[in-house]
Amino acid sequence: MAQPVKRQVLIVDDDAGLAEMLGIVLRAEGFEPIFAADGETAMAAFRKNKPDVILLDLGLPGLDGVIVCRRIRAESARVPILMVTARGDAGDIVRGLEAGADDYVLKPFPIRVLIARIRAHLRRSYSDSQYPEVLSVGDVSIDIAGHSVKRNGQAINLTRLEFDLLVALVRRPHLAFSRQMLLEQVWGYRYPAEKRLVNTRVQQLRAKLERNPEHPEIVLTVRGVGYKAGPR
Repeated sequence: MAQPVKRQVLIVDDDAGLAEMLGIVLRAEGFEPIFAADGETAMAAFRKNKPDVILLDLGLPGLDGVIVCRRIRAESARVPILMVTARGDAGDIVRGLEAGADDYVLKPFPIRVLIARIRAHLRRSYSDSQYPEVLSVGDVSIDIAGHSVKRNGQAINLTRLEFDLLVALVRRPHLAFSRQMLLEQVWGYRYPAEKRLVNTRVQQLRAKLERNPEHPEIVLTVRGVGYKAGPR
C-alpha cells in the first residue's frame, strides 16, 4: 500500500534547540519538517521544496523575517505563513501581518496550539462542488475554481486568506459576521483567538478592493458586531 504524502513544514528559526524540538513534534504528528536558520537559506528552501506551511521567526540573522515573508508572499499567494516570534509588540505583529503572514504565535507557546493552527490552515480550502463557480457583489466577481477576483473586469491579486475571507462574506451577504465567527469560518479556529488577525486582513482586503476612490465599499463595518459584504 502506498504511503500517504507527508505535508512539508518549513521551519525558519535561528534557535537550533527550538527548531529541533519543533521538528521532533512535527514528525510525530505526521509532517515532514524542513529547516532554515536564516533568511537567505529560507528563500532557497522555499523555492526548492515548495512547502505546504511555513513557520517563520521574525528575528532572523541577515534578512529580517518580515522581508522574508514579503518575498515569499510575492512568489506565492497561497502558502500559509505563521509567524513564530518572541516579539510581542503590537507594531511588530502588525508589520508581519501586513507583509503577508496569515497568523502568529508568540513564544513560548503551547505546542498543541501551534499544531492545531497548522492543521487549521491546511484544512482551509473551497471545493468546486460546494459553491457556485462564480460569486458576485456589486461590480466584484469571484471565480471560485480559478481562485481569481475582478472588479469592473480588472484583476485583483489576493492572497489565499484574503480570497477566503472575501468568499466567506459574499456567500452570506445579509449576515453580519462577528470577528470570532470569521476566525472560525476563515481561519478554522474553534477556540478564541486574537481579533487583530481579522482587523488587519480586512484592512488589507479593503485596500485592494477599494483602491479607486470612486469604488463603493464592498466590505462594510457593522458597528458593535463586525463585518458584512456590501455594497452600501
